[in-house]
Amino acid sequence: MKKENSRREFLKKSAMATLAGAALRLTGNATLANGMYSTAGDVFILPALPYPVDALEPHIDAQTMQIHHGKHHQAYVTNLNRALNEANIDKTDLERILEGISKYSVAIRNNGGGHYNHSLFWKLMSPTGGGEPTGAVADAINSTFGNFSTFREKFNAVATSRFGSGWAWLVIRDNKIEIGSTPNQDNPLMDVSDLKGKPLLALDVWEHAYYLKYQNKRVEYIQAWWNVVNWEEVSRLMLAKK
Repeated sequence: MKKENSRREFLKKSAMATLAGAALRLTGNATLANGMYSTAGDVFILPALPYPVDALEPHIDAQTMQIHHGKHHQAYVTNLNRALNEANIDKTDLERILEGISKYSVAIRNNGGGHYNHSLFWKLMSPTGGGEPTGAVADAINSTFGNFSTFREKFNAVATSRFGSGWAWLVIRDNKIEIGSTPNQDNPLMDVSDLKGKPLLALDVWEHAYYLKYQNKRVEYIQAWWNVVNWEEVSRLMLAKK
């Protein structure tokens, strides 16, 4: 009887340890949800939106947000994990992978870029956003472009003229800011990109980002997007160390 009780106690403790380990892994993933990946080395995860799906209306509609985040972004996460597993590649540092993306497959390039770009994009919008930046961001814009109006016009032109699918960016490199664009899911971190630097602002100009509300009117979508730009996050990115 004593032996049986000991066995039961052992099994109970083992089960509790297993559950605790699982909880720790889940907690780690949840904590780093907005960081795009877990530290457990298991899989990249879909970060939760930092606001309700309808919070950006009327500028970005709820249905677009649901599909864009829950379907498109999730697909990038799923396909990235699959591609990395098939290639037996460590998946705990996405930025490092992107910086050396020329060494990896097209699937890792497309889906890794898609995951990084969208994870950043959600945080660069806010229901309390819009207006003009202040502080260091405003100083850099004014110093480089003369004023915010000119900066916005140049950014709009780059976003509008990106042929097909891609992204428009504001980046900083060697303490200088620059506007540019990348095709598909490429980004300025990638060694294959003509535009290089630390992303500060990103605009998705793939049709799935706006077609349900704006159809083929990309210009209207771009104009509306300025109403939700999260300048606080742009400022945080500019001031943060790499």
